[in-house]
Order: sequence, then structure tokens, then C-alpha cells
Amino acid sequence: MGEKHLLEKRRAVLSILLMAPAAVLIGVFYLYPMIMTVYYAFTNLTLTGAQATDTQFVGFRNFLNLFRDPKFPLIMKNTIVFLVFSGIIGQQVFAFILASLMKKRNVHIRRFTGFMVVLGWVTPEIIAAYMFSAYFNDKGTLNSILRFFGIHRVSWMFTYPMLSVIIANIWKGTAYSMLMFQAALDGISDEIVESAKIDGANGWQILSKITLPMIKGTTATTFIMVTLGTLGAFGMIYAFTGGGPSNKTTTLSVYMYTQAFGAFQVGYGTAIALILLLIGAVLSGLYLKAIKANQD
Repeated sequence: MGEKHLLEKRRAVLSILLMAPAAVLIGVFYLYPMIMTVYYAFTNLTLTGAQATDTQFVGFRNFLNLFRDPKFPLIMKNTIVFLVFSGIIGQQVFAFILASLMKKRNVHIRRFTGFMVVLGWVTPEIIAAYMFSAYFNDKGTLNSILRFFGIHRVSWMFTYPMLSVIIANIWKGTAYSMLMFQAALDGISDEIVESAKIDGANGWQILSKITLPMIKGTTATTFIMVTLGTLGAFGMIYAFTGGGPSNKTTTLSVYMYTQAFGAFQVGYGTAIALILLLIGAVLSGLYLKAIKANQD
């Protein structure tokens, strides 16, 4: 009995020693920065000036200043519009349509389409932003096409800046969702679909009663990942429009950066980051709750 207890104790010590390096890395590079981020959100920390060395705890003042900011309603609206039309509707719906169209195509078409879509995914954000800047420019590709058909050119980046950014971000981020949906759809047996057709089910009934319920796990995962990625999208917007014109494309992530590193108000910028994190956590929880409700 004593030897068994000693052996279990040695195994426990060995397990702790083996996990210690990973625990240290997680603590140093994840837990500590996370704790400090939360702390800085309640301080007046700046990058320059007296407050950079003499940081004080200010409670909820940063959050109150954000909600009182006259630009906040527009920025929040931009964030919601960008999230819904670029992430939730744009990337998800477009990706599902592409994956569905590719399901019964031959391998060469699937490979070519997959390559073209993934090409946008692997393109660095800064390069993609400059590509679409050239595309939507007053003398860019899109206006050249319109002029060829006798249509007057449109100042896309001034008249429709948010639409331009949304289209660019859909092109950039659709590949991830498409690959996820494609793998999930390939896992649905053709026999199930054929049996439903024999029983008289139409396309909509197959989609709503068979396809979507069978891939709801994948749908939840992609929704969460795309939502968090779209909420935190910064490089594409900042390099494309800089948040302009007149803050028409400024989202919370862009505003966080401009306040923290443009205006040097790190505490204020960190408070905005905390709001973003909270929004992402709430939406992720709602997705998971909705999936669990459907399972029940």
C-alpha cells in the first residue's frame, strides 16, 4: 500500500514537472498580459508625458468617456455594419454557397476554385488593402470597367467607403469558412440526400432539415471564429481607408489603435479593447447557446 502511494506521488510530481514549462509560458505570455490589459483599462496610462511614469487608477472613467464620446454612436454603428455584412452575412453565406456549388464538381474545378479563394486568404492584409485601393480608386480598375460600358465613374472610396471595405474583407476572409463548410458538406452521405428526394423533399427542405442540422457544429465554429476575426479586423481597414473619410469606416478596433498609439492614450485604448473583447464573448456565448437549444 505504501509503495503504491509512493508511486502515485512520483507520477504526480513527474506530471507537474512536465507541465511546468507550458504553464510558465502560458502565465508569462497569456495570463500576465491579459491581467495587465484589464488593469490598464482602469488607469490613465499614456505613452508620453507625466502619466506615462505616474500612472493612476481612474476606475470607470475611460469607459464613461468612451460612451460620452460624440463619435461613439457612429463608430459602434460602423462596427455592427462591418461585422454583420462582412463577417456574418458576407463571409458565411458566400462561403456556404461556394462550398455547396463545389460539392458535386469534378476534382479539377474544386482545386482551381479552392486555389483562387485561398489565394485571397493567404495574401497579407496590407497587400490586399492596397490591391483594393487600386481597384476602387477614382482611376482604378472598377471605374475603368464602368467607363468601358459608358457609365460615369464613381468615387467609391468617398461615396461608398464602408461598402468598399466590406467587399475587400469578404474577399480576404471567405476562404476559411468555405474550407470548413466544404469539409462538413463532404461528410454528408449522398444516400441521405437521395432518400429525402425519393420521399418528396424539395431543395429548401433538404437544406433546412438535413444539411444545416448536420453541419451545425461547423457552423457554430465558423461563426465564432469569423465574428471574433471581423471584430478585431484592423489592418485591412486602416491600410485601405485609415478609418475615413470622416470616420465613416472607423470601427472599434481602428479607434482603439488611433487612441492608444495615435493619441498615446493607452489606458483609453485598452478600455476600448476590453469592450471589443466583451462583445466577442457575448456573441460567442449566444452562438453556443443557440446551437445547444437546437440540439435539445
